[in-house]
Amino acid sequence: MKYRRIDENGDYTFGRNRQNFLTDIDAVAQAIKTRLLLLYGEWWEDTTDGLPLWQRMIGSTGSDENRQVLDIIVKERIEGTLHVQRVLNYVSEINDRKYSFDCLVVTDFGNLNVSM
Repeated sequence: MKYRRIDENGDYTFGRNRQNFLTDIDAVAQAIKTRLLLLYGEWWEDTTDGLPLWQRMIGSTGSDENRQVLDIIVKERIEGTLHVQRVLNYVSEINDRKYSFDCLVVTDFGNLNVSM
């Protein structure tokens, strides 16, 4: 797997040849991050792709049932990433209307900790 590196502002990097690209586990990590940041309907090439933040996530209360629904949505998004085998040890919480999670992602290139 090869992915173009993005900078701290979320922009593609250019002008540094091979240093502009990520491979293996680093590429999977960036792919997961960009898949979680892509909102449903945002990408002109496939408006059915993306995290349904406005459609299914925003406005839900912090109840345990709603947190479990959010967990499923986020896990499915991670597991749909190329070279991801499965998600383990998924822990999440809603605190002051902010959803956060931490998990271990098993990839074809090794294990990866993901949190947001």
